[in-house]
Amino acid sequence: MQWLSVLFLVVVSTLAWASQDCKNKISCSDCIQTPNCMWCGKSGNFTDDDGKYLSRCIKRTDEVASRWRSSCGTTDIYEPGNYFEMIVDEELTQAGVLAGSGSSGGIDGASGSGEAVVQIKPQRVSMKLRVQEAYSMQVTFRQAEDYPVDLYYLMDLSKSMEDDKESLSKLGAQLAEEMQKITKNFKLGFGSFVDKVVMPYVSTVPEKLQAPCKDCASPYGFRNALPLTSNADAFAKKVQDAPVSGNLDAPEGGFDAIMQAIVCQENINWRQEARRLLVFSTDAGFHYAGDGKLGGIVKPNDGKCHMDDDGEYYTHSTLQDYPSVSQINQVAKEHKMNLIFAVTAEQSSVYSRLSQMIEGSSQGELTANSSNVVELVKGEYNKITSKVELKDNATAPVFIRYFSKCKGSTEKETSVCQGLRVGDQVEFRAEVTVEKCPANSDDWRQVIGIYPVGLRENLTIDLEMLCDCQCERPGNEGYIEGAELCNFHGTYQCGVCKCNSGYLGRTCECGTNTPWGTGNFDDTSCRESNSSAICSGRGTCTCGECKCNERDEANEVVDGKFCQCTNFLCNRFNGLLCSGPDHGECVCNECKCKPGWTGEACNCEDSIVNCKNPANDEICSNQGKCECNQCKCSENVDGRYSGKWCEDCPTCKGKCVPYKACVQCQVFETGEFTPEECIANCTLFNATRVPEAIEEEGERLCSFFDENDCRFKFVYGYDENKEPIVRVQQTLECPPKLDILGIVLGVIGAIVAVGLALLFMWKVLTTIHDKREFARFEKERMMARWDTGENPIYRQATSTFKNPMYGGGK
Repeated sequence: MQWLSVLFLVVVSTLAWASQDCKNKISCSDCIQTPNCMWCGKSGNFTDDDGKYLSRCIKRTDEVASRWRSSCGTTDIYEPGNYFEMIVDEELTQAGVLAGSGSSGGIDGASGSGEAVVQIKPQRVSMKLRVQEAYSMQVTFRQAEDYPVDLYYLMDLSKSMEDDKESLSKLGAQLAEEMQKITKNFKLGFGSFVDKVVMPYVSTVPEKLQAPCKDCASPYGFRNALPLTSNADAFAKKVQDAPVSGNLDAPEGGFDAIMQAIVCQENINWRQEARRLLVFSTDAGFHYAGDGKLGGIVKPNDGKCHMDDDGEYYTHSTLQDYPSVSQINQVAKEHKMNLIFAVTAEQSSVYSRLSQMIEGSSQGELTANSSNVVELVKGEYNKITSKVELKDNATAPVFIRYFSKCKGSTEKETSVCQGLRVGDQVEFRAEVTVEKCPANSDDWRQVIGIYPVGLRENLTIDLEMLCDCQCERPGNEGYIEGAELCNFHGTYQCGVCKCNSGYLGRTCECGTNTPWGTGNFDDTSCRESNSSAICSGRGTCTCGECKCNERDEANEVVDGKFCQCTNFLCNRFNGLLCSGPDHGECVCNECKCKPGWTGEACNCEDSIVNCKNPANDEICSNQGKCECNQCKCSENVDGRYSGKWCEDCPTCKGKCVPYKACVQCQVFETGEFTPEECIANCTLFNATRVPEAIEEEGERLCSFFDENDCRFKFVYGYDENKEPIVRVQQTLECPPKLDILGIVLGVIGAIVAVGLALLFMWKVLTTIHDKREFARFEKERMMARWDTGENPIYRQATSTFKNPMYGGGK
């Protein structure tokens, strides 16, 4: 909890110092650069009715501000406030009223009345802001209907994209038709790219330079095949006629093409007042800054347009390196370009991450032959137009925060609203804050733009930072160089002297001729020690003496020879200085406690009543010391004491071991003592038998095992005469007896039973095996027997013939 107290003191000190910020300011510019402060530029001395000098800088909310204003006079008070003026605030374009609204319709309806489209309101404002005093203004956005759209299709025409080109040429008219449903003011263009025509990107073998692959054209970096036009048939024909080419490595030179397609505004025919879509289609990765070194190209990309006289081919492909991702992002932001990466599934993850790094870009997935290109472009366009995101070009120290309800009911901090439809109106609140004044006064005036991502319209803020006072500028009233009021050694401005080098003091009265200094003033007389701050950091050294700062709070005082003493920087308890006026008061940064209280913050009772152990009336049981009427227990070699009165020591050995032998012999007639030794050695106490040994307050429970592994328990304590009292649990807690013979016989029987079971199983298995083998033998023997009764060509080995002429005699 100690760190919480330290943190509280730091916070209180910080708040106290913050309230002193105004009175510490010694010039008008420093004063008005501090929030909520005002300056008195009254000439001469600025004092109260008692002749006491008043601080010229004070908080507007100070309790003495009204008397201060009266003493200064309204004409001499410098209290600039935030200023806001609307310069241009044209109404938003109504539905159906748009540039080109007088056209005949269709894709060719790009011309018209030329009336400017207004989608953000207001358009220009003027602001004067003080430091850290934020100003909020309303910004309204509404997307106009039939807003002009320029779509430039930039396609990878390496050999692998040949089938995609065929699909795009067939779908060109459909793409124009679908976009026409969204806006009638639509233009379409086409460009292609391969890679830098140097090794190792492209083969430089002469034959390969003419035809790197079958039915391929010569490779090139970027070609502007068709500038933006309203002729959909021309788009389809250009895509159809565009030949494919080839290169060696997997990545393509798409970044070169993107850069030229964005920055070559006239060659592409980008319109100023149009939503610009650059659709980038490929099935491969991309080269970026640094890859050009592989081909011996070390000159960085300059981000400029380099097209030939016909505006068709990129001329610096082999002269400059590829652009970096940050360069692409920069030009896309500058020219309000919406990039749509239409890539195959294999490259989807790469270009998804790339789209997160480029403002106003998105990524969609093409099918194998780009047959879904129309739906992809239409879907990505709808995603772009259904979201409005406000961004700005403000740089430190100017910061702008955005808040909006979007389509919800509660306001939240956001610069993005999604799920919008054409005609939906969104209100934003922009909070502009100047954190501090720049060191260079030329930066006190800035022009800041707030713009919807992807659109050329913006809200321009002419910002002036209120960082100085008019009376500090030469030529203004109240500015006098070498003024008599400053003893001719300084400039009188805004009622105070700004002393020349070598002089100081309220009227520059201290200088090289004063006995206490020689120009480089010796300020040791204003330091309590060599390592101390001048006037303890709470005052100013004037002619060798400390002038202590005044406090905003009337009851807070800084005094002492070195301003070292205060009545508000003492220790606090529960947020109260010195625990409150009933406990003590703050005297020179230390608490002076009243009778009955002690401690650094007078938060401790000056008593020992709560430290006495009621059992023995000892203070903290002689095992600690009493602090703030509470025991702070000690720790020794035996262990650490605890408890309200330090009466307990869980880790100490205590009397358990010394009492063990006597308890055993007196109650259980066991242990190390014989009956005679028990009578002779155990005279300190007589153990009392109890059904159960339960520890009570002030007692300690002991537990041991005897030689039979039986556990016995006893508790001991002390009576009012500090005589030991021992209560012993009369029953022993012994483990159940084991039948060793039974266990042994059981184990032997189990082993025999298992053996017999295994023999039986072996006999059964072998019998089954033998029967199976015999059956197999019988079967084979039966199959091998020759059945003569069924063999038609069988003849006996002997033949018998009967002689008809034989009569049977001899």
